[in-house]
Amino acid sequence: MKTYWCALILLSLLPQTLPAQSLRAGAGETDITPTTFPIATSGNFLTQSATFADGTLHARAIALDDGRKQLIIATADSLMIPRELADRIKCRAERLTGIPAAQILVSATHSHSAPPVMGALGTDEDPQYSMFFEDRFVEAIAAAVKHLEPARIGWAVAQAPDHTHNRSWITRPDRIKVDPFGDATIRANMHPGYQNPDFVGPTGPTDPGLTVISIQTTAGKPLAVLTNYSMHYIGGSKGVSADYFGYYCQRLRELNGGAANFVAIQTQGTSGDQHYMDYSQPAKPVDMQTYANELAAIAYAAQKDILYRDTITLDSRQTRLTLNRRYPNRQRLDWAANILSRTQSPIPRTQKEVYAREQMYIAATPTRELILQVFRIGDLAITAIPNEVYAISGLKLKAQSPLPTTMNIELANGAEGYIPPPEQHKLGGYTTWPARTAGLEVEAEPRIVETLLGLLEQVAGKPRRRPSETRGAYPLSILASRPLAYWRASEFQGSIADDATGNGNNAVIEDGVALYLDGPTSPAFSGPDINRAFHLAGGHLRATLPRLGPAYTVDLWFHNGMPLAARAITGYLFSRGADRIGITQNGNLFYAAEAKPVEGPTTIPLRTWQHLTLARTEKEVRVYLNGKLEISVEDPASAPSPEILIGGTPEGIATFEGKLDEIALWPRPLQPDEIAARSALATK
Repeated sequence: MKTYWCALILLSLLPQTLPAQSLRAGAGETDITPTTFPIATSGNFLTQSATFADGTLHARAIALDDGRKQLIIATADSLMIPRELADRIKCRAERLTGIPAAQILVSATHSHSAPPVMGALGTDEDPQYSMFFEDRFVEAIAAAVKHLEPARIGWAVAQAPDHTHNRSWITRPDRIKVDPFGDATIRANMHPGYQNPDFVGPTGPTDPGLTVISIQTTAGKPLAVLTNYSMHYIGGSKGVSADYFGYYCQRLRELNGGAANFVAIQTQGTSGDQHYMDYSQPAKPVDMQTYANELAAIAYAAQKDILYRDTITLDSRQTRLTLNRRYPNRQRLDWAANILSRTQSPIPRTQKEVYAREQMYIAATPTRELILQVFRIGDLAITAIPNEVYAISGLKLKAQSPLPTTMNIELANGAEGYIPPPEQHKLGGYTTWPARTAGLEVEAEPRIVETLLGLLEQVAGKPRRRPSETRGAYPLSILASRPLAYWRASEFQGSIADDATGNGNNAVIEDGVALYLDGPTSPAFSGPDINRAFHLAGGHLRATLPRLGPAYTVDLWFHNGMPLAARAITGYLFSRGADRIGITQNGNLFYAAEAKPVEGPTTIPLRTWQHLTLARTEKEVRVYLNGKLEISVEDPASAPSPEILIGGTPEGIATFEGKLDEIALWPRPLQPDEIAARSALATK
């Protein structure tokens, strides 16, 4: 296949502080519905085909011009667009419009019912449709530029938490599943099923922000609305379909007056681990039209509060990043060759055949060059990422962006597969199985995030924001009592839990810990913000505290996800030398040191937040549950150990499975009234 290359405009690395200019904007769309049937559809492990079209597929584009700079934001109803095809579309658009390819953003909605313009898993590209798709996509971009006229623009971010959820869930340690290569590696995987007892909880957070960019004529007539939301897709049609994206855009058009020249665009946010199903609840069937109408109503309501401006400054930056793929070793290549030698068809018929063929693709192209791009529209930033990105990565970019509003478009300017954060690779699952859809190096996510943050700094002309946490009454109370160490469990990256006291007693986050989960919900923890927590899935926290003597207190919140009676000990919450505290197989707290284990009377409900305090003197141990005394035992302290394990033991047995938060240690035993008062803060 011939590759087209464009001469990219060299962009200054110095921030531009040019005055805002009068804005011109235009929008265009074209029909990209296939005309020849049957035709294959993307989005499945194995090849499927359709014999009819269920609705219309579109390519849509918005052009912006501030008099000095022009930007194009375009998307199409497709599963994904390979880098080579995206390059051709942008180069042809440059020749037609004069707008440099580096200032054109091309993305896919991620419809799982569209014809394939890229080979993925068991489905190969349809070359004839790809040529048709390319022509029509270029036409949509040219139409947007042709329709440029004086305009005004504004944006808002609505919250839609009920319409996206994390679809990746952690399995129980006794239910680990086997991957396509025959190895028991799956501690996390997509779509566990509703309230499946084999799964403990989601692997990460959601990003419920629905960003809405509205463009009008200077007289206030709607021209276009571009929105962005992190939800994978909703399909259901047996024919070629735009999935819910088509219904959504049609409904937004209707809500904005239904003019023929109005264009509504939905872009895909960081939805690599997001879907509409809430697996923590009973099944709730949703059809794509109902879902689309509900989400469109939220977007339209947000438009009503938008403040428009007709002068604005545009800017952009782009760079290239070369990343390695996770190259198969000789054993894996031999495995793949053996399977492929026995296949009866050039098209894979089983999951093993799919992944065997994918190993050959990776071996043939062990590195990939990614285009990373950032647009600035006034105080709004847009990042373009050629991957399927987890929500936590999108939240990192939004939290650290130097501009007040940032939205992230995934599957833009290429399609280089899932990029789970490094800690998620330890949990395994579909999004980590090496293939063109998930083959990049383990460190791909932090490298991509860091590169984009650098581009954001360039377009903003100022440094990134430092992540901050809101401290409610509960953490302020802890800090006022001068603990030796306090780990709030609010990190969204890295392997270190920061000590909030400033004493420098950081903890190490061992392998098998998921980050940035929802913690206890009381505003006492983080005010109006979401309180964050760790989820332990085979890992734990480890710290060395030489100043912690034989009399001490450990205080934490826990949320057990391991079903009771699944093993002899449900999980250890804390260990220090001989001191151990955990949950019995019956769901009761127990304390064990040199003496016989002592069990508390209260059965702890599964998947509920509980407050635990262990206060030790040199002769006695008192354990409190939610501020009330649960266990009291005389037990002389042994020689104090400086090593602390939260959620595990040195032997690695019965590691706690669930969430932990707000972990603090004092070099003294806390008194009952102090423990009760702090626990009560969380209920106010």
